[in-house]
Amino acid sequence: MAKPVVVGVDGSPSSLDAVVVAAREAVLSGVGLRLVHAFGWPSIHPPSGGPPWDPARAGVRELVDGTLAEAEHRAREAAPRVDITREVPVGEPLMVLEIESRTASLVVVGSRGLSGFGSLLLGSTAVHLAAYGHCPVLVVRGRPDPTGPVLLAVDGSPAGERAVEFAFAEASMRGADLLALHVWNTRSERAYEGPGDSLNLVVDIDRLREEQQRLLDETLAPWQARYPQVAVERRLARSRIRAALIEASRDAQLVVCGARGRGGFAGLLLGSVSQALLHHAHCSVVVVRGRE
Repeated sequence: MAKPVVVGVDGSPSSLDAVVVAAREAVLSGVGLRLVHAFGWPSIHPPSGGPPWDPARAGVRELVDGTLAEAEHRAREAAPRVDITREVPVGEPLMVLEIESRTASLVVVGSRGLSGFGSLLLGSTAVHLAAYGHCPVLVVRGRPDPTGPVLLAVDGSPAGERAVEFAFAEASMRGADLLALHVWNTRSERAYEGPGDSLNLVVDIDRLREEQQRLLDETLAPWQARYPQVAVERRLARSRIRAALIEASRDAQLVVCGARGRGGFAGLLLGSVSQALLHHAHCSVVVVRGRE
């Protein structure tokens, strides 16, 4: 049985936007759509008169059903023929959606939900899933209905291979071009790009550029052979990695990146580049973790 696209629903405008994107993704992939509303009362304010975890209590079920009904309506508007199921598991959204990701082809969430603070650029659920999800995670953000190519952040790492695979498949399904962007500098191997970083250290720049071009070509070659219908632009840029990718997202309809690349600390589940894109990209972002 094909794994469904799962979307987290909490009734916020951001989550309803995510429902629309998730419905379209389900149609493109030819799978069902699963609307998930995690039910959990804040432990410090349990309702009186019954168990705080019971979604069937008077008034609560109506609220939950109304939230899911609105989400289903949005999904049907975007994709009239999509097969929709609803689930109201008990638990915190972070844990519920992480569990759902084990049997999903893709999990879609909004950038901020009802529980977020107004000053935050990205909600905790999106960050948690990007780091711990068991399938690709799409965070809906940026300008509405973006157009342009699918932007692939190429880092050449073994863990990033799944992101390359996902980006080619997504571009093929969408009928979109693929912009494969590999950004490098003389400290590309470092964990960060701080104020002291220099693009002009005493190194053989021409040799380094050739190595980076070879890395880009070798990363893409097998997938271009597998997806010959996808028009690919290979772009090599010597620049600040995060800033260059964020700028390129202005003209993209979707950014695809690995959870972490060749730099950073081995213990980190989410690298600085993927975090920067999740917070600042001008379109939606898919984070794809390497094989476990």
